[in-house]
Amino acid sequence: MDKFKTALNIANKQTNFGFGLVALLTAGGEQIFSSVVFSCPCNELNFLYGMVFLLVPALALLLLGYILSKKTWKLLTGLCQRRAKLCRWRRLAAFVNISITALVAPSSWIAVALLNGNYYECAMTGTNVSTYIKLLCGDKNSLVHCQKELYRFPCGTGSSVPQADIKDVLLTLRAQSQILGWLLITSVMLSNLLLICVARCTSPISYLQLKFWRAYAQEESNMIDSYSAKHAKELAERNLKSFFNQTLPENIITPSNKDWEKISSLYKFNTKDHYYSTLHQYVENCQETSSGMMRMDSVKSSEPADNNPAVLHFVDDGRMVL
Repeated sequence: MDKFKTALNIANKQTNFGFGLVALLTAGGEQIFSSVVFSCPCNELNFLYGMVFLLVPALALLLLGYILSKKTWKLLTGLCQRRAKLCRWRRLAAFVNISITALVAPSSWIAVALLNGNYYECAMTGTNVSTYIKLLCGDKNSLVHCQKELYRFPCGTGSSVPQADIKDVLLTLRAQSQILGWLLITSVMLSNLLLICVARCTSPISYLQLKFWRAYAQEESNMIDSYSAKHAKELAERNLKSFFNQTLPENIITPSNKDWEKISSLYKFNTKDHYYSTLHQYVENCQETSSGMMRMDSVKSSEPADNNPAVLHFVDDGRMVL
């Protein structure tokens, strides 16, 4: 399990490869789900049953994508209590960025399910749209029986319609499903390509600096987790030692609530500055006081920020938490 987690973390360092890995895992899960769990009831529940299996898991994956995104909680945590609230357009831009990442898994599920065709076949044989039913059944002699017993077609039994006609209808449904699946895949890939091209075209950062920026953001994210755990362990050990030994605690400095809030806010790009993250900005704007402590320089931090370039979406670590 540890090796598998390590492999996923390595893959996640490359955003595009990480997206591909998520899509691949989702596709594999759909195949297992379709063969083991799914069983079309072949009655009036066909449409509801098929659509539930097609869309509800995709919705669950979408919600899971929001839950596992660090950026979601970085945006929402303490938002209702902050005095200086994030402006509406910046919240919207952050939400759109989170949604793009979260949509990878559900779109993969729907695309693979449509290519497979089982859910679509079950759902559409239970539809009550008479025009569509006539289109499926065609001009066969068994048209009346086909319309009445269409919901039984996925099971292949219990119908008086000839097997050849049943096979023709199911092939038509599978063809429709696969066409929709390929259209969805093409649309997602084309949209992704256009978004990347626009983001790179409008980037104020050069290619090599952007590459360095990505490496820095990844290292900072990894190190803040390990350093926070180490510091928390030291503080916990200090408190327990002081409690059980009944001695005065050693002096361990921890950041204040305001300091934590400053480095937890969403990154704001500014062409006048040269900061790679909110933590970098905080450290650069700190000054030493007469007591040896650090204080934040409020003058520099109050400068207005420019619009965040789309190419810098990774700075707030929008990847999934593993």
